[in-house]
Amino acid sequence: MIKTFVLDTNVLIHNPRALETFEDNNVVIPLAVIEELDTFKKYEDEKGRNAREVARLLDTLRKKGNLQEGVSLPNGGKLRVDISTPNTHLPAALAHMKVDNNIIGIALALKEKGENVRFITKDINVRIKADALGVPSEDYESNKVNIDEFYSGWTTVTVPDSSIDEFYKTGKLSLANYADQKLFENEFLLLKSDIHEGKTALAVYKDSAKLAQPLWFKEPESWGIKALNREQQFALNLLLNDRIPMVTLVGSAGTGKTLLALAAGLLKTLDEKKYRRVLVSRPIVPLGKDIGYLPGTKDEKLMNWMQPIFDNLEFILDKGHLQNDTEEVDDKVQYLLDSHKLEMEALTYIRGRSIPKQYMIVDEAQNLTPHEIKTIVSRAGVGTKIVMTGDPYQIDNPYLDASSNGIVYLAERFKGNELFGHITLSKSERSPLAALAAKVL
Repeated sequence: MIKTFVLDTNVLIHNPRALETFEDNNVVIPLAVIEELDTFKKYEDEKGRNAREVARLLDTLRKKGNLQEGVSLPNGGKLRVDISTPNTHLPAALAHMKVDNNIIGIALALKEKGENVRFITKDINVRIKADALGVPSEDYESNKVNIDEFYSGWTTVTVPDSSIDEFYKTGKLSLANYADQKLFENEFLLLKSDIHEGKTALAVYKDSAKLAQPLWFKEPESWGIKALNREQQFALNLLLNDRIPMVTLVGSAGTGKTLLALAAGLLKTLDEKKYRRVLVSRPIVPLGKDIGYLPGTKDEKLMNWMQPIFDNLEFILDKGHLQNDTEEVDDKVQYLLDSHKLEMEALTYIRGRSIPKQYMIVDEAQNLTPHEIKTIVSRAGVGTKIVMTGDPYQIDNPYLDASSNGIVYLAERFKGNELFGHITLSKSERSPLAALAAKVL
């Protein structure tokens, strides 16, 4: 039976091309949604840009027929704009002209007409209200990832005991006979003997040759920052490898995501001169929110949002670990900023740019939508490396969750590509207190 999908405004703001993702079913946009999009179109942030893109798409479809009667979509479905006033279908408590209730009322009216309705919204409370009225409601799941099966970037492979010796002797090990275990390009491996549990080797997988090869860097170090566990060792290997221009690091607070990325970026930029500068950005939650209400210049405004970056930077520069003079560390930080070897940028200003030969770090990327992630990655010019860090369980964006945020979407879509590497960091190394909080709270 053909379904009728009634879309909330936030679905179209989340993905402007959402209209095209419901196959050969009916898609209904309430007139109230058009009205909300008309309000958002004036915004200069990502929300405004997406609203304008939806408007252009609807205008293109309008030229093919009458939107009220319905027009055909490229995927075989049909789109129509519902102009009815549905208050009579709502209980008294919801019968006022609140936009969310208006949209729910239209979905309820269509259901009472016998249509197989599915109300799609990214607003949890609106889903609850719709469900209470008997309207089947769902989150928009086109870009969702099963977080319980999320790619970790490394795995354990049990091999014959002699294979460990062969790997250390020849520097490679064929894994062609392990077809039952799905492995991905640039995935890290813990090779484990089938006889001696403590006999292991660390490797990286090359899918084209079905080979396990040694890590690119056995004991990686960046500006005094060394790996404190196996996952950090894998992460530093990805961060220091110039042939892997896209890296994602996922983990809870204190696992070292930002610290490792920043230290590697400074090494590659200042010491090895592989990149012109380290460009650090993080979303101002919600992304694109105007920061003009803060006093000072753009850089002074960004200081409030970038303080976590400065905390990590001061730790790296303070090689004596709290023994150096504070003013000396501050001078080093200021030098990096004045020389433009380190730049801070709000993601608001990323769109439209081309960013060549830079080491770009996007922190807190779990607060980005898949559409925003695509916008950022498509800015990368020749010679640029992008590192995205984030914790999918600490999301401030009200319309994202652990399964639908941009960083997990990117990792899931890019895994297996030779230009990409990913590691999920699980152990907190910030301090014993931070590790205890991450474990028990």
